[in-house]
Amino acid sequence: MSDVQPACAQKSPYKMEVEAGQSYWWCACGKSGSQPFCDGSHKGSGFHPVEFKAEEAATISFCGRKQTGNHPRCDGTHRSL
Repeated sequence: MSDVQPACAQKSPYKMEVEAGQSYWWCACGKSGSQPFCDGSHKGSGFHPVEFKAEEAATISFCGRKQTGNHPRCDGTHRSL
């Protein structure tokens, strides 16, 4: 296991509209300029984006801290900071 931690893009979640049947690639490194989604900034870092497949159209809370236990969704741990 790596000791390297992802960068915190923001302390609160990103609430995003998703479309049914679409795949979204969540940034796991925290360095993407297209938060909360991957733009390739992780290359060479050991981090990899996480695919989220939307089963239905909805508003999803994607983790902005990048340390959720429920990748890529927010699990609410940012409230305990």
